[in-house]
Amino acid sequence: MNDERRPTTADPSTSLRASPRVPHESRNLSSAIETPNRVRRAMKSNASAPSPIRRVWLERFARLALIAAIGAVFGALWFAVTGTPRPAQVIALAPAPLQTLIPTLIPIPTSTPTPTPTPLPPLVGLVAGHSGGEDPGANCPDGLREVDVTTDVARRAKTLLEARGYRVDILAEFDPRFSATKRDYAPNVLLAIHADSCVYYASGYKVARASNSASPQEEDRLVRCVSSSYAAASQLPFHEGSITTAMTLYHNLMKIDPKSPAAIIELGFLGSDRATLVNKREQLALGIANGVERFLQGSGCQ
Repeated sequence: MNDERRPTTADPSTSLRASPRVPHESRNLSSAIETPNRVRRAMKSNASAPSPIRRVWLERFARLALIAAIGAVFGALWFAVTGTPRPAQVIALAPAPLQTLIPTLIPIPTSTPTPTPTPLPPLVGLVAGHSGGEDPGANCPDGLREVDVTTDVARRAKTLLEARGYRVDILAEFDPRFSATKRDYAPNVLLAIHADSCVYYASGYKVARASNSASPQEEDRLVRCVSSSYAAASQLPFHEGSITTAMTLYHNLMKIDPKSPAAIIELGFLGSDRATLVNKREQLALGIANGVERFLQGSGCQ
């Protein structure tokens, strides 16, 4: 009988389920090596974790930063909606990262300088004597009427002055803009245009201001400017002797702003100066326009 033992074949399933036996000495050595590693990891974890006090302050700072960011966003929205040109001040209060982010999210209105208003040109008031009513003024037997002369000359003077950049009002004899109580019509200068009676024993023009003028020196300068320019254009003489209270107390001189310089001109006599008043109206209008402009430009007209 053969006593030699045959080798036994191991069951694979049994070998997989069986746990390898580790000698007791090996387990102790492994534990000894692992313990320092665990200590180091614990110390590193404790070092990276914030302390309770530090954690509280970090939380507070985070809340404040969030509140500031929300406030900046809502402030910028408010200013964008209302159009108030101060959103940059709100953005400056936001945290640094949001200062560059907010303008890309919200359209920020840019402030535009307020344009300086352009001053209006001076206003000239021209009264077309006897226009707008039933009274035509002086008239001649052949049908020449004062109102026809004054209206035509006033219109021509208006055209000349407007071409030079002035604003011009033509006013009727009893224009509603005149008011003895309000006196609120305030041109830079007013000139009433009339013509004298249809007589043949006198010739010439005349210019006068109100006898109770609020600014006599300024209105005397207006009289000089109109008189000298009209004389040069019309070639008519100055007929000083026929200036009456009908001129110096002319009603429309008392119905405008007292600070507005004003005067009245009689273009000539419908009888003796008929040829000039009928055929040279453009020259008469030029004399008036030149005189008014010289006055507005500050000339002394000496």
